[in-house]
Amino acid sequence: MAKGLLTILGCGSAKPTKTTSPSGQLVELCDKTFLVDCGEGVLLTMQKLGIRTGRLYNIFISHLHGDHCFGLMGLLTTLSMLKRTQPMHIYAHADLEKLLTPLLEYHCADRLFDIVFHAINPRKHEVIYTDRTVSVETIPLKHGVPCCGFLFNETRRVQLENGEFDHITRKRYAYCSDTQYTEKIVPIIEGVDLLYHESTFLNSMSARSKEVKHSTAAEAATIAQKANVGKLLLGHYSARVEDHNLFLEEAKPIFANTVLAEENNVIEF
Repeated sequence: MAKGLLTILGCGSAKPTKTTSPSGQLVELCDKTFLVDCGEGVLLTMQKLGIRTGRLYNIFISHLHGDHCFGLMGLLTTLSMLKRTQPMHIYAHADLEKLLTPLLEYHCADRLFDIVFHAINPRKHEVIYTDRTVSVETIPLKHGVPCCGFLFNETRRVQLENGEFDHITRKRYAYCSDTQYTEKIVPIIEGVDLLYHESTFLNSMSARSKEVKHSTAAEAATIAQKANVGKLLLGHYSARVEDHNLFLEEAKPIFANTVLAEENNVIEF
């Protein structure tokens, strides 16, 4: 079975720090590459890691807070400068197209590639992308603006004994972006190989966490435990917490197989 790879391009929250930049991840599954969120600095990290943008055809944006999409315009402009000709597909809330279109017309109207926007409903769980080997589903989340996570599934077409064909799911990765604690996502992410769940705050900051609709590390671990996932990846750390091991200390007693997202790291699933 082919392995899935997750590259952490950014694992901080809204305020960049010396060690973290805003959200961005690269998912590699079945020889395809998908970008999930695109905060400031994502393109720079990709360049430092030698990641080829020519392999990128699909971008998924969880919500329209700046730390999850402000890097998108820079990425698209750079692709235009590189004379890209292949289309780029962007899956996001419909408002993103309204926000980006004037900028695209002003800064790279002469681009050689099409940008295809796919409007998604963050409040609905549905399949938004599918090809012969990969499907992507939305995971409705609870945040201050419409927001969803994404579930990546490796699917294979197999022939049954009766001659008919069916699809089986193998590798599964769930990305749960900004959200307050909600058990409604558990049935959707049940049994995934790897779960990324935001852990912006510590238990001592739980009042602030509820106020801004984020999660603590302990809450992320509780979701992982209830969903019986293979491994939990924490991230979206508050800039107020310099020692990220504190998140790990609060999560591991609840869900032992927990690790920290660190920028530039590549994780197998």
